[in-house]
Amino acid sequence: MNTIPSIFSLPTSSYTVVGGAVQAAFTGLSAILLNRGGRYPRRTLFQELEKTKFDYIVSVEAPGERYDVEELSSRFPFVKFILLKEVINLGEQINLAVSELTSPLFFVLWNDLRILNGEAARMAERLFYTREELSKTGDVSAGRRLCTIPVIQNAQFQILPTLTAPDLDRQTVRNLFLTPSKEGTPSLYPFDGVGVYDRDRFVKLGGFDCGLSSTYWQLMDFGFRAHLWGETIQSTRLIRLSYNGEVAPQDSTVDEDYRRFYLKNIAPVFNGDASSIPLRRFPRYFFYSGEGPFQAWDNFSQGRRWVAENKFRFRRDARALTDLWEYPENGIAGATEAAGENGVTKGENGIPKVQEDEKSAEAERTNVGKGTRKFRFGNLLVPKVQEKP
Repeated sequence: MNTIPSIFSLPTSSYTVVGGAVQAAFTGLSAILLNRGGRYPRRTLFQELEKTKFDYIVSVEAPGERYDVEELSSRFPFVKFILLKEVINLGEQINLAVSELTSPLFFVLWNDLRILNGEAARMAERLFYTREELSKTGDVSAGRRLCTIPVIQNAQFQILPTLTAPDLDRQTVRNLFLTPSKEGTPSLYPFDGVGVYDRDRFVKLGGFDCGLSSTYWQLMDFGFRAHLWGETIQSTRLIRLSYNGEVAPQDSTVDEDYRRFYLKNIAPVFNGDASSIPLRRFPRYFFYSGEGPFQAWDNFSQGRRWVAENKFRFRRDARALTDLWEYPENGIAGATEAAGENGVTKGENGIPKVQEDEKSAEAERTNVGKGTRKFRFGNLLVPKVQEKP
């Protein structure tokens, strides 16, 4: 297991920065543009983002030939291009882009997403505290919350169930996908990493864990850590996006990344005003981890040290988080288990389908929509890691 960072971490790979010398607006909101497969007209994309009037745009460019960067940086001087020398994961890309920004808020987007409504100034004014609110709360961060998640629809204009809620049992850690039904619905993490983040809160939280290679477990770790440390991730219906292509699937296979996630988020027990990992959890961790005794003890000890370093930042443990989660009474028809066969998310376009059967929807409302769910946390098992070929 790689060393767990105690502070905001950056990837170790080298990169080059081109452009971004001009500030296009003064809204307090910039954009981070992530790029993945598909040939999208880049000039048109930046023209659309220009109309939204972000302060800056940071575009994270994958390794390879970049024949148009010089031309684009000249045409769009407010865009800062980060030219990667090697492939890095989602969390590393976002952390790296954040390090190149100073705006109080940043909006993480993909090149296959389009903003359907609103300008940056309107988005920002809804997410910043007013002076009166700031004086009452005494909060040192300008933003109202860590992350605000927009409504996202697919190419067929269907709203996607992109909100997530924690679901833990004795055998595994999963989440439920929910359709946003009202303003301010809580979500475990921002689906696909998409959302408007408060930069100060993000950095203080430590950003994404670059030591995790799995996008799914990176997002799960970020979301659990945020909520365990008292931060808020909520949806808004005032910002709407649309995917141009297929939604990327999420692989939730239980692998070595899960062990790190477990030690940081599930194993700690909150008592009084601090959290710790009890030694009594080691035998069960060792038995189900698939590691040798010395390696298991080293990893377990590293997890205990990390929790000890951050023990006063915890506000609850995973059991309390799950028991007290506020499940919406409406829109629960979109609730579906994240992990399907072989641990890969099922459903159209890579995310769970909305339930159309009224009986199924009613069953979900009965189990999830009204009140809290109880889980036997005292006997929570660590799933045996699947060996990679």
